[in-house]
Order: sequence, then structure tokens, then C-alpha cells
Amino acid sequence: MPHTPVEPPPTAWAMPSPHDADSYGLVAVGADLEPGTLLAAYRAGLFPMPVGRKRTGWWSPNPRGILPLDGLKVSRSLRKSCARFDIRMDTEFERVMRACGDPRREHGWINNEFVEAYTRLNRMGWAHSVEAWLDGELVGGLYGLRIDRFFAGESMFHTVTDASKVALVALVDWLHATGAVLLDVQWCTPHLASLGVVEVPRREYLALLKQAVRPAGSSTSD
Repeated sequence: MPHTPVEPPPTAWAMPSPHDADSYGLVAVGADLEPGTLLAAYRAGLFPMPVGRKRTGWWSPNPRGILPLDGLKVSRSLRKSCARFDIRMDTEFERVMRACGDPRREHGWINNEFVEAYTRLNRMGWAHSVEAWLDGELVGGLYGLRIDRFFAGESMFHTVTDASKVALVALVDWLHATGAVLLDVQWCTPHLASLGVVEVPRREYLALLKQAVRPAGSSTSD
């Protein structure tokens, strides 16, 4: 199970306001992917994605996609599928992330720099993978960042039907069991909406985030 995270040195950058985002949700470009920078960004309501080939953009979409922890839609067939898979956490974090970033996937954006940055956060206890295994093979999963009672879902993949959805069910169960209150998925897509994801205005999201994330120095994670 996940261990207590280690607080890294603080970022050297001043985080911009998420309210400065343009119509696409882009707030700023630059900075770095050091652990302290990433944690400061998420605590401020921002997340990184590449802009072009070599630059990092910091984003705050409006509206924001979240999955209410009591709102996950689990069909009868999906509940039945849950019994087929072995669920593990953090046993193959980098493999999960690289599968999510497979360049053959449409709109892939996860490059080596991001893999290295989040794998480091995984070793420090902040980033987590939820993995679906079948017959000893990794066939689906997701990864994201946990800060106190907040989880930022980043990406998911599957090679077997329902594997990523089963990982999501397991994630929500874990978040329920460990006192989380906010599951952020950034943008709401039709697929995510079918699972219960809803959109909330930026101001509402930031208010929810403030309740879920305690100040640095008092952070704990189950």
C-alpha cells in the first residue's frame, strides 16, 4: 500500500493564478517538473501538459471535470468484470504511465520527461498507479497524484475490455476508504461522463480543492 509521502524542497517558481487562464485553460508556459513545482501547482489548481515539443504548459480548465466519489456509475456488467481482475497498487507505476503514453494512442502527450518526473513522485509517495492484472499480465490501469484528501487522475489505459474501468472502481473504493473528498479528472469527455464525471466551474473547483488539500508541512496520505 502507499506509504507516507516525503515533502520535497519548495519550488523556485511563483505559481500563477488559475484565474489567469486563457479560453483554452492555459495559464502559463515554462518552469520545471521538479517535485516541489508539481506539488505547488496541483495545490494551486494547476496541472502540466506539454505545449509543443519542448515547453511545459500549466493548465486550469473552466469548467473542470471531477468525479464525485458517490457518483461513479458502475453497471451490472462492469461490477461482474471487477471479479475477473487482480487489482494492485504501485507495483508497476512506470509501466502504467508508459502504457498511458503509448505514442500510438490518439492525442498522446506523455513524454519521457513527464514519466521521469512522476516516477520520482511515486518513489516519494505522492504519485500512485492502480493496476488491473489478468492471468499474471498487466492489462489496464491508471495513475495520478494524491495530496491529502485530493486525487488528481492523470491518464488510464487498457488492453483488455473493462480493465481501465475496473481500475477506476478500485481507485474510488480506495479513496472512499482513506477519506478523500475530491477526484479531479481535468476535462470531461463523453466516455468519462458515462462513468459519472461532471463539470464544475473553476471557482467551485478551487473551493473544493482548498477543502481537500491542507497546507504544505501538515500533509499526510493514507
